[in-house]
Amino acid sequence: MTLAHDVTGSGPAVLLLHSTVCDRRMWDPQVPALAGAGHRVVRCDMPGYGGTPVPAGRFDEAAAIAGLLDDLGADRVAIVGASGGGRLAIEFASRWPDRVTALALLCTALRGHEPSAELQAFDEREEALLEAGDITGAVDLNVEVWVGPEAEDKTRDHVRVMQRHAFEVQIAAENVPYEPFRVEPDPARITAPTLLVTGSHDLPDFRDIAIHLDGRLPQSRHLHLDWAGHLPSLERPDEINALLLDFLPSAHR
Repeated sequence: MTLAHDVTGSGPAVLLLHSTVCDRRMWDPQVPALAGAGHRVVRCDMPGYGGTPVPAGRFDEAAAIAGLLDDLGADRVAIVGASGGGRLAIEFASRWPDRVTALALLCTALRGHEPSAELQAFDEREEALLEAGDITGAVDLNVEVWVGPEAEDKTRDHVRVMQRHAFEVQIAAENVPYEPFRVEPDPARITAPTLLVTGSHDLPDFRDIAIHLDGRLPQSRHLHLDWAGHLPSLERPDEINALLLDFLPSAHR
């Protein structure tokens, strides 16, 4: 199965991996800025999000990304990953370190992380709402928890649309025997310069993850933003665009 995707611009490739609250449309504010600065911007939807259906059987998301990049002739790529997209970026960079020139991880998740009481409480509330058939309530919960105070109302509505679509696609595929194949990443294998971004208005898990990774990645820098929630690229897109453009040219060869 080929991941739904789009490509904009020309030059060194930059892959954008979305949060599991969103789909590839979350990067709408970043695509013009990155393409305008001379990058070939690739963004894709992971299974069950946006335009990519839930696959039947075993499916290796990281390998699917590798296959997509092969099809596009992108041997090496910088990766920008948000939350769950950051978790996938870490796995990809650990499995194929020679293919990754730079990593920008925005409030990244990490496989194997032990969730805090706050994150466990969120998961339980979301599950209860979905089991009760209250998709609207589950969507509103996600917007409340994951979108920071700097976001405009139109941004909240944008996240609401993406999250609702993901729930609808995934609920419709509840009987599909999807078995994600995942590999435990080894951060020590990652050779790319890495920027770790976290926010003061996010759950504490994601700052803890960044601090943990900053101590294990060979070339990393942790930037904590006092204004940011969990989705800074949507909350203050111009500021994050400037941050990415400053980071990528210095790291992307």
